[in-house]
Amino acid sequence: MSAEKSENLDKTGIWITTLCAIHCLLLPLILPLLAMAGLAFIGEDVLENTILGLSVIVGLWSLIGGARKHGKWHLLSLLLLGAVIYSQRDILGHWGEPVIILFGAGLIIYAHVSNLRLNRKLNFSPVAEKPVQG
Repeated sequence: MSAEKSENLDKTGIWITTLCAIHCLLLPLILPLLAMAGLAFIGEDVLENTILGLSVIVGLWSLIGGARKHGKWHLLSLLLLGAVIYSQRDILGHWGEPVIILFGAGLIIYAHVSNLRLNRKLNFSPVAEKPVQG
């Protein structure tokens, strides 16, 4: 996988996860308005789980490609742990949901940012100096 493609996957994963978290956090506030506009489907669990699934697929693709280069396979654990935590967003009820969402999304985003940094470090490392011929 090229460095540019890997970077784009990480950035895409960060955006998807961020938008998913914003969607889940703001949904209770805007759901009544969405229902009046005929857009209540935006609040369905199916849509939320689809977005989360897309985030995991992009994350796996990106992090596996990165781990093959830099060897930091533990980032996959952070991604999967974040996804599991995020998927349990309703476990603590209405008041605990934002905490669960932010913690799960935070782990996913942290995994992507770490992968992005590690890949950049590998791709932009200084070129070894050529020996002086004399």
